[in-house]
Amino acid sequence: MNNDNGSTDTNRANDSRRAFLAQTAALAGVAGAAMLGAGHNTNTAQRLVPSVKAAAGKPPKAGEAIRMAIIGTGGMGGGHLNSIISLTESGKTNTKIVALSDVCDSRLEGAHKTAQDRQGIDVDIYRDYREILKRDDIHAVLIASPEHWHAQHIIDSLTAGKDVYTEKPMTLRLDQALEVRKAVLDHPERIFQVGTQMIMLPKYNKAREVIKTGMIGKPVWSQTSYCRNSTTGEWNYYGIDPEWKPGVNLDWKAWLGDLGPREWDPKVYARWRRYKDFSTGIIGDLLVHVMTPLIFALDSGWPTRVVATGAHVIDHDMENHDQVNLTIQFEDGHTMVIAGSTANEVGLETMIRGHKANMYLNSRHCEVRPERIFVDDIDAERIECEDIGNDQDQLRLNWLECIRTREPAKSNIDLASKVLVAVDLATRSMWEGHAFTFDPKTMRASKS
Repeated sequence: MNNDNGSTDTNRANDSRRAFLAQTAALAGVAGAAMLGAGHNTNTAQRLVPSVKAAAGKPPKAGEAIRMAIIGTGGMGGGHLNSIISLTESGKTNTKIVALSDVCDSRLEGAHKTAQDRQGIDVDIYRDYREILKRDDIHAVLIASPEHWHAQHIIDSLTAGKDVYTEKPMTLRLDQALEVRKAVLDHPERIFQVGTQMIMLPKYNKAREVIKTGMIGKPVWSQTSYCRNSTTGEWNYYGIDPEWKPGVNLDWKAWLGDLGPREWDPKVYARWRRYKDFSTGIIGDLLVHVMTPLIFALDSGWPTRVVATGAHVIDHDMENHDQVNLTIQFEDGHTMVIAGSTANEVGLETMIRGHKANMYLNSRHCEVRPERIFVDDIDAERIECEDIGNDQDQLRLNWLECIRTREPAKSNIDLASKVLVAVDLATRSMWEGHAFTFDPKTMRASKS
């Protein structure tokens, strides 16, 4: 199927876990009516239960290669496969991909050939990902399955004693995210990373530092976007193989999981991001990239109120929207405005507006310019930030290094949980036509 690092983070993670344990009773009701909405299919009313027996899990020894498996060998899984092999070839990591799993034979066989040819080792392949998790010789699992499988794959992998890197978004729905959050906090010995690579860009760390100094005053509101254009429809570039035969070389029932049974539809299988039961579309696939580092930089707490609109402006064949606009309010009163489009590529400038100064983040650098009434108190400043190259490779390397050091990974569970609150509430707001609120004390969402 298809933060800052260091001791302060460890303390913060422990504090977060203690706080979360106090919310356990509230979580019992999260999968109930408060988390369900018309036109927003959650299909997770029952609590996710690990399907793999708990295992201790041991990190690699000094000098030992990290032995890794990939669940989901489609587009993203194949990209991770080739990139991690390249990182090993260049000496930036010592990692061997030793096992692969997918429900599609052609995808699995293609990834298998690449893994064996490029690494020069035997690589095992499985239709059922649970067979991978039974092995005690695998340190880590990279999950690149479709969004509706993320939660189960994450929980099973953690329970099996594996460190986990999951593709974004962390989960499809908020109730799933809270289940994953509990699993991660229940396994503090595991390294967990979500694939939102822009968190690695130095400008967001600098922005966080500057905000903490009070230089721009209280951040009032911010804006960001992820916009692109297409002549043929977003995600239609994922090809359909006429040789796919459910029940012969592809397990359609297993791929659907709790979202089945359904008639075989190769468009859904190949282009599931276009369909609302399988993906939140622009919000979860694109906007999480820009939301995550901005939420990190601001450190404004949990999203508490979200209102959003979505429209079918050009791509009327796509079930998910091709134009979305979000307004998110946080615990400290900060408001974030986000635009997303697959019908026009001109987005908003990424910036944070403070009471005393504004921070511009569109370039690689961080620029601060004072508000007119504070020009005598604050000097304009351009904070140079290094070019780190491929930010996705840097996120992969961060995870792999943390597997060795046992330090928390950069794109962590607290950050990912806050992002999923925004994603889920925005999605529901679009489809249901209401604002939604979230209470961080009870971990419950409700219609406003």
